[in-house]
Amino acid sequence: MVRILAISKLTAIYGPVIYSNYGTAGLGSIKYDKESDLYNNLFTQLDEIETNFKANTSYTGFTKFDPSYKGNIASWLKLLNSVRFRLAMRLVKVSPTVAKTQGEKALADPVGLITANAENFLISLNGEVMPVSMICFDWNDTRMGATMESFMVGLKDGRMNKYFAEVSDASLVTDHPAYKFKGIRSGAFINAKDDRVSYSTISTDFKSVQNRRGFTASEIAFLKAEAALRGWANAGDAKTNYENGVRLSFADWGAAGVDAYLTDATSKPINYIDPKDSKNNFTALSAITVAWNEGDANELKLEKIITQKYLATFTNTLEAWVDFRRTGYPKIPHVAKNDSSPDWGVITADQWIKRLVFVPAERTGNAAAVSEAATFLTSGKDDIASRLWWDTGTPGNF
Repeated sequence: MVRILAISKLTAIYGPVIYSNYGTAGLGSIKYDKESDLYNNLFTQLDEIETNFKANTSYTGFTKFDPSYKGNIASWLKLLNSVRFRLAMRLVKVSPTVAKTQGEKALADPVGLITANAENFLISLNGEVMPVSMICFDWNDTRMGATMESFMVGLKDGRMNKYFAEVSDASLVTDHPAYKFKGIRSGAFINAKDDRVSYSTISTDFKSVQNRRGFTASEIAFLKAEAALRGWANAGDAKTNYENGVRLSFADWGAAGVDAYLTDATSKPINYIDPKDSKNNFTALSAITVAWNEGDANELKLEKIITQKYLATFTNTLEAWVDFRRTGYPKIPHVAKNDSSPDWGVITADQWIKRLVFVPAERTGNAAAVSEAATFLTSGKDDIASRLWWDTGTPGNF
């Protein structure tokens, strides 16, 4: 399970990965797996793990080695179903039949999925500092993003002060003085780092955090909401799942005001203003509210679901990037300053980064395999503009 979790993250970043040939001895070049083959392999291995787990439900042999679930097999089975559900949804546009089959399999399993915050898959830091805390406070680097400011301030999101710290300089927030949070736009025009260190850091609570969220009940609720829109069996009601996802996220972060938040049909994302450089300003691309409207088209409902999923996945943002490439949601601005080049791939003005390139050690030490792996990408190029297999680029989601 841990191996599948890890490789599912790696492939979401690079696309083709070394998996079925990993550890193969005596080869001059270790071949990469096509994504289509990889996902079939992962689903098959999930089946095998599920069979073994269900045959050993009372096994306690790795209790002391398991800081996440203390060796509880039933909890690992719920995680397995949840991972299957997550991976199934990734394929919904490129391989809808496989996606539906695997998603419905996860939904139908009597063991169930992660549906309560007490069941969340948490990864122990083993006494170490959370990386985002080190980057923010020790290195004095990362700050709140402008996109988060646009959505969270605009929608009056009660999780804001659980994620970020207020600024002390009131001149930074004259556009919304009631909410003292200021973010930095991606790809911003910045002369020096010191120009933005006064913007919102993450919450100081992260200095003492001892677990990372690996998989949460709120993610499952949002996956079920999308599955319901797609008509998958046992997915339940889209509105109920959507609202449950928001409630679970608020509760998980200890945030207040969820009832008022869910019924707010007027507040919308705000335009972003950078008080240091107007070249970084942007107009909000999304006009959604939080309140569910059964009369909305499925596309708008999906935008609400994915936007809330994005807000809920703070500190576990890889899945938000997957969803963005897969669905186009949430609606976010392009980078302010586009420095892409032919060296690593040109991101056109109407697009965003699609993946990371294979690491230099692979490019030089496993060159033949990397060259072949590039042909597995939709563009045939190992660059940041190449879409992954499941990122079809087709407009619309239904």
